[in-house]
Amino acid sequence: MSAWADFSNELDRWGDAGRVATFWWRDDDAAEPSPALETLLALAKTGPRLGLAVIPARLQPDLIPLVARAHCTVLQHGFAHLNHAGEGAKAGEFPASRPLSDRLFDLSEGREILQEAFGDAFLPVFVPPWNRIGDDLVPILPGQGLVGLSTSNPVPEKAPRPQIAGLCWVNCHCDPIAWKKGRVFRGADFALTEIIRHLDARRRGTVTEEPTGLLTHHLVHDRAMNDFLAEFFALTQAHPAARWLAPEEVFA
Repeated sequence: MSAWADFSNELDRWGDAGRVATFWWRDDDAAEPSPALETLLALAKTGPRLGLAVIPARLQPDLIPLVARAHCTVLQHGFAHLNHAGEGAKAGEFPASRPLSDRLFDLSEGREILQEAFGDAFLPVFVPPWNRIGDDLVPILPGQGLVGLSTSNPVPEKAPRPQIAGLCWVNCHCDPIAWKKGRVFRGADFALTEIIRHLDARRRGTVTEEPTGLLTHHLVHDRAMNDFLAEFFALTQAHPAARWLAPEEVFA
């Protein structure tokens, strides 16, 4: 049986249980127009509303009108997407080892840049580069004007993430790019297996309930990746037990 058939069967199980599987879509590393981004936004035009994570310090003015015409919502992708982790540590722009005052300054500057550039199209949700953020920074994000946080991977129900007033934390669960093997698309089988795994865990109640998040990176997409996205969007939009959520719904 193909992975596509397995995926359809998983959605059928949700339908048989009287439930609807929810999804959301985030794309990282936006800063300027490019053919790759235009291809992605064309997919969003007939597909789900995209959460486009924009790097504030690298924002080019000609991205602003492009986004204004697109079916997307802007999220805050760090500040400059620079690695401030210590030697030997995993990459991160906002690690706990970095002075808190510097991190708070970058948070504020980044939010103001995007708010001024995109207005109502900007949703103050923080997407830390490399999906990593110092634990000490998370509880004070609402005080910095941020209503949401998005990193990656499911959270076991037995060890849920902290509940923070004023902050909605929703992750992504499938990144189909092989970052350490040439930055190439891993294929539909890999992507669908990851998505099925999260849907199955949600259905069984073994992970914290949140919409299944698809994470993409338009700058490294190839034709196979774009073809997968088109087919995935078409199947889920047609299935009665699947529903895509806009970022505004995810972080409500």
